[in-house]
Parts: sequence; C-alpha cells; structure tokens
Amino acid sequence: MQDLTLVMAQLDPLVGDIPGNTDRAIEAVREARIEHGADIVVLPELFLTGYPPEDLLLRPAMESRLRHARTRMAEKVVRDVLVIVGYPGRREGHLWNLAGALYNGEWLGEYAKQALPNYQVFDEQRYFAAGTQPLVIDHKGAKLGLLICEDIWDEAPVRQARDAGADILISLNASPFHQDKPEERLRLLKERAAEAARPLVYVNMIGGQDELVFDGGSACVDARGELCVQAPHWAVGLMPVQFVHQKGEWVPRPGETDPEVAPEENLYCALVTGLRDYVNKSGFEGVVLGLSGGIDSALSLAIAVDALGPQRVQAVMMPYRYTADISKEDAAEQAKLLGVGYEVLPIEPMVEAFMETLAESFAGTERDTTEENLQSRCRGVLLMAISNKKGLMVLTTGNKSEMAVGYATLYGDMVGGYNAIKDVYKTWVYRLARWRNTQSPAIPQRVIERPPSAELAPDQQDSDSLPDYDVLDAILVRYIEGDMSAEAIIEAGFARDDVYKVVKLVDRCEYKRRQAPVGVRVTPRGFGRDRRYPIVNGWQPGE
Repeated sequence: MQDLTLVMAQLDPLVGDIPGNTDRAIEAVREARIEHGADIVVLPELFLTGYPPEDLLLRPAMESRLRHARTRMAEKVVRDVLVIVGYPGRREGHLWNLAGALYNGEWLGEYAKQALPNYQVFDEQRYFAAGTQPLVIDHKGAKLGLLICEDIWDEAPVRQARDAGADILISLNASPFHQDKPEERLRLLKERAAEAARPLVYVNMIGGQDELVFDGGSACVDARGELCVQAPHWAVGLMPVQFVHQKGEWVPRPGETDPEVAPEENLYCALVTGLRDYVNKSGFEGVVLGLSGGIDSALSLAIAVDALGPQRVQAVMMPYRYTADISKEDAAEQAKLLGVGYEVLPIEPMVEAFMETLAESFAGTERDTTEENLQSRCRGVLLMAISNKKGLMVLTTGNKSEMAVGYATLYGDMVGGYNAIKDVYKTWVYRLARWRNTQSPAIPQRVIERPPSAELAPDQQDSDSLPDYDVLDAILVRYIEGDMSAEAIIEAGFARDDVYKVVKLVDRCEYKRRQAPVGVRVTPRGFGRDRRYPIVNGWQPGE
C-alpha cells in the first residue's frame, strides 16, 4: 500500500465571493499536486462562501451559485486528487454546514456538521440544521472520517467517526483567533486524537473578516496526541503531511512545525492581519488617522504601516492650545521614522468659530466637557473630509479600556471606519508598543513613557478621571469577559468605589459602543458580536 500525501490548504477566502473562492480552491489543488504530489487536499470550513456568511445564507441565489461552483470544481480540479472542501448546502428542506468530497470529477459524498456553536461570536443555530451521521471516505486504502470545527470540541462526533471505521480524522475549520486560543486549540487536538487513537488533521482558515481574524495554525497530530506537522500562523500557504502505512495503521511522519512566539507577537500579528484584510477587501486606497503624540495613535500608526505599507498611510496632527509641544514633536518624529505622509492641521480656528456661533446658546453656563468634546469633533470633521477626498478610510485609535468606560467622543475621536486596537486593553497597548520596538524602531520611547492624556484641558491626565490602568483593566477583564458581579470583583480584592464607578460606566456607555467602528476581536469577549447588552435597561449592578 502506497504512502499518502495530504496537503492542508490554509487559505484566505472573501465572504460572498463564491466564484473567486472557487478559483482559489481550484488553483490551490493544482499547486498542491504540482509542488507536493498531493493525493488529498483539504480546505477550510465554508470555504466556498467564506466564513461567516451570516444572512447571505438566506439569499435566494445562494444555492444556485453554490451548485455552479461545485459543477465548476468538478470540471476544473486536477485529476487523481481527493478534494475535501467546506460549503453550505440546502438539502431535503434544511440548510447544512457541509464538507464535500470530490474526486476525478465526481462528488462522492457530503458530511453535515453536527455540533453547531451558538455562543460568543458564533450564531450557527440561526442558520443550520445539525447533522447526525458520520461520513467516512475510502481513498487509496485510507478511510477518512470527516468532521467540521465544533465537532472536535464535542466528543461524540469524533467517537462516531472512529466507530464508523475512520483511520484518519480530518477536521475543516474556521476557528477565529483570540488571545490564548492557539494554545487552547492545540491542547484540544492532542486530547481528541489520543482519545480516539487516530491521527487528526486540522485545517484552519487564515485572514480577517470584519471583526473576526483567523490565525491558521493548521496541524496534524498523531494517534498518541503528539504534534507532527503545523502550518505557520498568520500566513497563507500549503502544508503537506506525509502518511505512511505501518502495521495496519496510517501514521503521519514528523514534519515542519511552527515555533512558539511571544504573546505580544501573536496579538500584534492578529491586529495587522485584521486591519490589512478589512482595508484591502473593502477596496480602500489606504488609511488616514489622527496622530496625537499619544500611545494609542502611535501603536495604531505602526500597525497600519505594517499592514499596508507607509505609502498607503497618512497621519494628521491636529493641535489645539492644550496640545503639548512634546506631543507635536513625538508625532512628527514617528511619522518621519515610519515614512508616512504627514501634515499638521491646527483646529483652533474651527473651535473658535463654533464657540462664537454657540455663544448665545451657552450663555450663563460653565465650561465643562462640552468644550472638550467640541475639539474632538472638529478633528473628526477634518479626518472625514480627507477620507472623502482621497478615498482613505479613517482609522480610529481608542483602546478597549477607553471604549469600555466611554472615554471617547461620539462623532469625534470615534469617527471612522475601523479600529485596529478596539479590543486591546491599555496595559496591552504598552506591551505591544514595547514589543514592536524590539523588531525595529517604530514608536518614540518618550511616547511609551509619558503619562497618558487626552489633552483636551490644561494639564489633563487619564488618571484624573479613571483608576490606574492596571486596576481598571483588571476590573474590566472580570466584568466584561468573566461576567463577574460588582460584589464578586470587590471580594477579589478591588476597592468598592473603583469597582462601582467602572461597572456603572461600562453599563452606561453601551450606546456609544453601538455607534463605534468595528475592530479586530482579539479577546475571548470583545465588544460587538459576542457581547450583546440592551442599551436601555434598568439593571442595577451589585451581586
């Protein structure tokens, strides 16, 4: 019995582009055959539509377009290669999340995903019916048991495939990244393979889709749960796995594996990938952002340059009377360091014009945050004007800590199309900035060392309004991602006043976050798809 070469096709589809994704699949199989002598090529979950297709699945033309795509694949895919690819399909009055097997122009069978996730960012029970039956494909003497993503998080489908006679388990996946997810995923693969006593091939998607980002890391684990082959994270590519038949079993040979990297590097790559794909897939020429001389916009600028290149990034300093000289100096230094387009547009004339117009309306009132917000809104107007004129998407720069407590201005610094650091806590902003500077100079050291300030009032610092970020972020993680009550957080050792102040701000500012740009989701629970709280409600924090 001959050896088998299975190729994991770790690719980046575009949601809704069924013809383009079909072309990508056909070309990937051709390359896998030529470059690696592939006997089997496995593509990710729902590859032909991209993931997640959401309510595109309800479009009347969806099924006809997929039939055409499958017919085209049957005609165009090179011969003598078994292709396993994911797509949705309406069968017997139900919509299923399917893995289809194609060989020599004939579709041999379809496996319907059994475990449909309905938590965090996943909403599959809205669309799909759950499968109940295993599918094992016999190819060149190897029995291949098909699974789809969540199936391996549930023991039953894995056990069912094994009991149906599978020699090798193959899982198609669209598993989005969040911090610690790659390690969690690999632990699970090892456990499932060892439990089933079968090698397990795990093929994951790569790339960004709206707020989700997929990290790849496709892998093969042997029947003992040992990692044999792993594709790189954050890179499109074809990764071969060689299977040999020994003593009645199919055994994967050890091959390339992706070395472990620092958590800062993994997170930074997620932010770069998410921004790059959002801009490119949306068809923008590039991005423009306000560069304030502060840490958040500095990190955002570095991410934008790494994602798009300096020629596609424009930075704008918009000083007012409270803008410190060192902020102007640091912004100019970073723009020069990274080679981006840079201009200075003072906003004082705009602010004064607005204040003059509003003088009668504001008569008899005290100065408050209204005047601060007006500065921010003037900046937003300028950035949007540049966006409209030059076809550049406005990149906003607020971090998760700020967005959580509403430390941002609607129609001001929240104006924009995307936010690369929306799901990054302030403490991680500093960690990422320091890490990025270890790769090459990107952020002036003084920006990292200065106390953070919005610079909307004289001598203003973030600590005037908020707890120190170490404390704030620790409370936020417990409240947002851990769903801990205020009293439970207090019991964990935090000051009562701090906790109640923070949780009330989080609850009160839901309306702001609903109007904020989307951004890369990198924590287990970001603001957006997987945290859905009512804007108007009477819930009181407490136990």
